[in-house]
Amino acid sequence: MEKIKVLRYGLGQVAALCVLCAMAGCTSWSNGPRKDRSYQVDPGQLVSPQLLEQAGLETLWDNKLPMRESEKLERLFILGNRIYGLSDHNYFVCLNREKGNVIFSRNIADAGLPIVGLGLYEGQLSSIVGNRLVEINPEFGTETAGKHLEFSAVCPAVRNSGYFYLAGTDRRLHALRAEDKVQVFEASADNDSMITSIIADENFVVFATEGGNCISIAPDRPGRLWQFDAADGIVGPIVRDEDSLVLASKDTNVYKIDLSTGKLVWKYQTAAVLDKGPRVTKDTVYQYVRDKGLAAIDNKSGKALWQLAEGVDLLAESAGKAYVITNTGRLVVMDNEKAKQLYSVNFAAVSRYVTNAADSKIYIADKAGRIACLRPVE
Repeated sequence: MEKIKVLRYGLGQVAALCVLCAMAGCTSWSNGPRKDRSYQVDPGQLVSPQLLEQAGLETLWDNKLPMRESEKLERLFILGNRIYGLSDHNYFVCLNREKGNVIFSRNIADAGLPIVGLGLYEGQLSSIVGNRLVEINPEFGTETAGKHLEFSAVCPAVRNSGYFYLAGTDRRLHALRAEDKVQVFEASADNDSMITSIIADENFVVFATEGGNCISIAPDRPGRLWQFDAADGIVGPIVRDEDSLVLASKDTNVYKIDLSTGKLVWKYQTAAVLDKGPRVTKDTVYQYVRDKGLAAIDNKSGKALWQLAEGVDLLAESAGKAYVITNTGRLVVMDNEKAKQLYSVNFAAVSRYVTNAADSKIYIADKAGRIACLRPVE
C-alpha cells in the first residue's frame, strides 16, 4: 500500500493571489438579473400526459427557464429543496423543486469561463467560478464572499464547519479555513496522481485519485487515517452511502468500502473500463458501463440484478422500480426485484436531466430550458 505524502503550510506563510478580474478573464457574480433577456414560452408540456400515463407517471410541474433563445441549458443540479440550471452562457437559474417557481436568475460569469461544481452547506451555496471560490446567498443569488485561487480546480469543492477542501491541477488537496479562506495545509497521494473527487464531514476528508487511491485524512491536518488502492484510476465522484463509500475504477470494478477503515465490503466486476461514477440508492447501486449499458447491483451484497443495454443513467427510484434514461430517447421502467422491464415511454424531447437519488421525483429538461418534474402516480 502506498503511503500518503503530506505538505504542511503555516498560517502566516500563505499569500492570496490578487489579480484584476479583467486580466484573469474572470468576472464576479452579477449584481442583478439579466435585463435584456428575450425568450419564448412553449405552451405545451415537455412530455405529454398520455405518454406519462403509460409509465404510471404524472407531471407535478412544467416550466420554462428565463433563457435567451440563443442559449442552451447545459447542466442541472439538485441541492436541498432547490433545483439549479446553468446555461452555456453561464446564466444561472434557481427553482423551488417542489413547485417549479423561479427563485432567482442571474449571470454567474462571462460566457466560456469554467464553472466547477455547486455545493450546499448549512444553507450557503458555493462554487468555483474561473479562478475564484465564491459563496452565494441562496435566496438572491448574490455573492457573499470570494477568494482568488493560486491554482485551477479539477473537481467540485466541499466543506465542513471549519474548512473548504479543493483539488488543483498541482495534484494537491488544499484545505482553506472557512472563516477567512486562508490555506492551512495541503496533502497529496504518494504517487502524486491527480485528484478526481473529494467528500468531507466533521470527522474526516476522503479524496480519490487517477492513480487508483482512495485516501482518508483528518479534517484539520494531513494525517492519514486509511488508504484503499484500486488497480487503476477512480472515476467520477465517490459516493457516501451511510457508513460506506461506493466508487468506480478504470480497472472495471465497482467497489464498496467501509468508511471508517477503508476495508473492502464488496466489489462488482463489469465488462468494460468504467468512465463514470456510480449512482447509489438505499437498496441499489447503478453503474453505467461504456458500450454495455446500465448495470444494477444489489447494494447489500454486490450481486448483479440486471443490465439494460441501452440504459444510460438513473433518473430516480421508487418502490423497487428504477426509472432509466436510454440512448434511444426513451424512458424505461425496470423492476429491480424481478429484474425485468415494465414500461417504455418515448422521451425524445428530453435532452437534459439530473439524477435524483433522494426521492422518487424525476427532473427532465430540453436544451432550450423547458424543465419538468414528474412523479409516480400513487
